[in-house]
Order: sequence, then C-alpha cells, then structure tokens
Amino acid sequence: MSVKMKGRKIWLSLGMLLACALGMEAQVNGGSEGTMNLTLAKAIEIALAENPTIHVADKEIELKKIADTEAWQSLLPTVDATLSLTDNILVAEMVTGMGKFKMGVDGTLTAVGNATLSLPVFAPAVYQNMKLTKQDILLAQEKSRGSRLDLINQVTKAYYSALLSSDSYEVMKRSYNVALDNFNVVNEKYKVGRVSEYDKISAEVQARNLNAAMVNGETGKALALLQLKVLMGVTADVNIAIDDSLKAYENKLTLAETEVLTEELDNNSSLRQLDQNMLLLERSQKILRTGFMPTVALQLTGQYQSYANNNWNVFNYHFSPSSTLSIAVNIPIFHASNWTKLKSNKIQIAQLEDNRLNARRQLLLATESYRKNMQSSMVQMASNAEAVKQAEKAVMIAGKRYEVGRGTILELNQSEIAQTQAELTYVQSIYDYLKNKADLDYTLGRETYLK
Repeated sequence: MSVKMKGRKIWLSLGMLLACALGMEAQVNGGSEGTMNLTLAKAIEIALAENPTIHVADKEIELKKIADTEAWQSLLPTVDATLSLTDNILVAEMVTGMGKFKMGVDGTLTAVGNATLSLPVFAPAVYQNMKLTKQDILLAQEKSRGSRLDLINQVTKAYYSALLSSDSYEVMKRSYNVALDNFNVVNEKYKVGRVSEYDKISAEVQARNLNAAMVNGETGKALALLQLKVLMGVTADVNIAIDDSLKAYENKLTLAETEVLTEELDNNSSLRQLDQNMLLLERSQKILRTGFMPTVALQLTGQYQSYANNNWNVFNYHFSPSSTLSIAVNIPIFHASNWTKLKSNKIQIAQLEDNRLNARRQLLLATESYRKNMQSSMVQMASNAEAVKQAEKAVMIAGKRYEVGRGTILELNQSEIAQTQAELTYVQSIYDYLKNKADLDYTLGRETYLK
C-alpha cells in the first residue's frame, strides 16, 4: 500500500472520530448546538453536581472523617527522641550530714540522648471521644443532606418560576398579536370611513399597552432563567431551552392527608440535625464524666549519657546506657470545674429539648399552611380554567358584535383584557400550587430527587 493511501485512511479515520464526538456532544446539548434542553430532573441533577454549596458540604464530611481518624490515633503509641549537650560552667553542690559533694565537675560537658515510648493503657476520655467523632460524622452527613434538600427546593421553585415567566410571556405575546391584528383591521376601516377615529385610537392604545407588557414579560423570563442558571452552577452564557409549561401539571395536582404529613415530619432535616446535636451533647456528658475516672499509661525510656567531658567532640565521649519502664496511674481526687461543666452540659440538653419542641410546632404550622395553600390553589385553578373558557367565548362574541356594528371597540378591548387576565390568573394558580408543594416537600424532608 502506498504512503498516500495510508495517509488518506488515517485522515478518514480521524474525521469519522471527530464526527462521532460532535454527534455525541449534540445529543448532550439536546440536539441543537449550544443549547441545553432542560427538564426539572435534569436541572436538579446539574445543580447537585455543580453548585459550590454542595461541594462545601461534602468537604465538611471529609474533615469530620479525618477528625475521627485522629481520635482513634490517640490510642497508638508515641515515640519521642531528645538530644542535648550541656556545658556545666558551675555545677550545684549538695550538702549532707557527711559533708559537701559536687554534683558534677565544673567546666565539663554533659551529653544525653534518650528515646521515650508512651502507650495509653486505659484512657476512657479517648474511647468516648472516638464515639463522639463518629456521631459528628452523622451530623455532617445530615447537614449535607439538608443542603441538598435546600438546593433542590430552590432549583424547583426557580424552575417553576421560569415556567411562569415563560407562560405569562406567551399569554402577553398572544394578546399583543391579537391586539395588533385588531388595530390593523380597525385602521383599514378608519381609512375608508367605516369606523370613528376614537375606535382607531382605542385599538392603537390597546396594542401599545400590550406591547409594553410583552417586553416586561420577556425581561422577566430572561431574569428567571438567569436565576435558574446561578442555582444550577452554570455560567450565564449557557443557552437553556425549557420545553415545558405549567399547564402540563394541571392533572398532577393532589392533596395529602394531614395525618400522613405529620408522620413524615420526622424526616425534616432541621429536626434530624437537632436530634444529632442532642446525641452529641449526651456523648459530651459521658466525656465529662470520664474526668472523674483514673487513667493508666505505660512509658518505656532508653537513654545514653556521658558526663564530665573536657571537649566538644561528642564522638570521643564515653556513653553509658540506661532504661526505665514505668506505669503511671492518674487518679483525679477533686476538680471543681468538672462539676460545673456537667451542670452546664445538662442545661444545654434542656435548652435543646425546648428548641426541638418549638421547632416541631413551627414546622407543623408551616406544613398545614402549605397544605391549605395547595388546597386553595386547586380550587382557584378549577375556577380559573372555567373563567378562561368563558373569556374566550366572550372575546368571540364581542368580535362578532363589533364586525356587524352591534358592539363597540370598548367592549372588544375589555373582553380581550379579561381573557388575558383569566389566562394569567390560571397559570398563576398552578404555579402557587407547585411552589407550595415544593416547600412542603422540603419541610417534610422528602428525598425524591436524591435517589
């Protein structure tokens, strides 16, 4: 095979690989270049992977695990070494009944080197601290779970807010297009003298007002998408497309019983964190009680020493070895602060119990409030859906009346405004339900998107 043929095959293979890579990227981006097709589940998935607050919570768990390792390492033996060289300029003198004795020789050097191995034999505080760090890991994990639930709640509400902005914009856009068409028809009739100038001005004002509302709606839609991007942890230059609407959730509106909600409340992250803190305080109390218990430690020391040397050349010294083995028992007899710390710990436990009781009552109130709001939104949605149908019918009747000269432009404008308002109120009621549902799920600690 020629060199040219080999080169063509290589370039052809590279081209095919590049095409496959571009095709995969297009699929990831949702099929259109530079645009991400977003659903609620995908938005939450990206946020949990990219939002910095989640990374901070995960790193906190890693720190607690390191602290747990440090706790059990306190039971391992420790080895320390010391080297010293002392110039005895003037040594001390000991006076006894037998006379005076010099404790060395003036102007000489002393070299000492020792190594000490220490091993805790019985250390109750260390044992309790090991259990405390494991409990601390559970608290950090619950805080991380709470951060995820909070982020899911924020992303969910931001997603629904984006849908509300998008649906409202579409309503205003449709209303503006209808008003613009009406103005064009009225303007043509005005040119041939079939309608008054008042009708023309009214139609023009209606179109201009709706145009301003449509522009405001477009701005609101852009800001809602920007907020969603921030929560997802993606940059503002990423294009997002949401092929969804609030109307798609109309048939998914349900209402849970109060008893079921009360049973689920124990999964609330704040309550679970208070429970974990209670366990930490109880464990701290056990650690404080170890202050009344003895500790036992074993110490092995080996030493080389050389005395009365006349020069600084340590390599020519005569060293003699010695070693000791000791067992130390430390028995606390009286430490007043131990009693004070225990009393303080008991007060903290009592405070935490009261805080948890109050927190649960507040959460029960919030849960019932969300449920009532959801119930109200469901009733409003049903009523608003019927209002939209009636408003559409009213617009059609007003349009026919105006065409045959039986109605006025004012009736037509009012009917169109009423239809626009009915449609906006309809999507708002669905949004209110979904928003309260998201807050209820967060309060109950539901982990639908964490699985």
